[in-house]
Amino acid sequence: MNQWFEILNPDFDSMVGCIKYALIDFDGTISVIRQGWENVMIPLMIEMICEGNPPTPEIEKEVREYVDYSTGMLTIKQMEWLAEAVRRHGISRNPRDAYEYKRIYNQRMLLLVEERLRKLFNGELNPDDLMICGSRSFLQELYEKGVVMYLASGTDHEHVLREAGALRITEYFRGGVYGALDYTEANSKEKIIERILSGNNLHGRELLVVGDGPVEIRSAKARGSIALGVASDEVSRIGLNPRKRKRLMDAGADLIIPDFVRNSELMRLLGF
Repeated sequence: MNQWFEILNPDFDSMVGCIKYALIDFDGTISVIRQGWENVMIPLMIEMICEGNPPTPEIEKEVREYVDYSTGMLTIKQMEWLAEAVRRHGISRNPRDAYEYKRIYNQRMLLLVEERLRKLFNGELNPDDLMICGSRSFLQELYEKGVVMYLASGTDHEHVLREAGALRITEYFRGGVYGALDYTEANSKEKIIERILSGNNLHGRELLVVGDGPVEIRSAKARGSIALGVASDEVSRIGLNPRKRKRLMDAGADLIIPDFVRNSELMRLLGF
């Protein structure tokens, strides 16, 4: 990737120019409040599968590959995989259900999240310090151009609402904010894309899907929508993450960017 953007779809220019709606992923695409979640989930999964025993290289590889593949999924779906893996390996004498694994994961993850929100609320950090660089300008520009935006995340709905509110971006999402709901997949990204397209009688090219994970990119391409991959570095908040770039390419992204710092250029690329 020798320039700021990378067009992967040779038909990209013919796709853009009629975007009316956008589905924007939250964690890692806009927000870095949950930066490092993989460093919580991977050790948790290995711990639950091995129950304190040293993991084999095969188990470590299996878990890391699954977490990479499942980025963007509802957390409960990831925990359902964990419950199946625990049973399949048969090491643990205390297998639990997916909801219990999710409770443990959330408990550990929220230690990180609450510390970052504390710094935000007491003024040590500004909202933009916990966002990918340029993302607020990107949202503002789409909003001003009349694009109806939806915010989506595999994180629980109550936490997404709170974190989006803390970043002061909720007002941009006239289509609504959608986090995960227990016992239903109604707010999965696949379902939200289906609802946007069918509910508004859209052609695929009228919907832009923006995300850093393969789930939303695969879902966008399955419905003929425009898939903008954000290969963001969540630590620096600017610049390219090569691992994300690879998985976004594999998922079929039409266009890949590292961040939103060249927003005017991005708007032109998208046909505005």
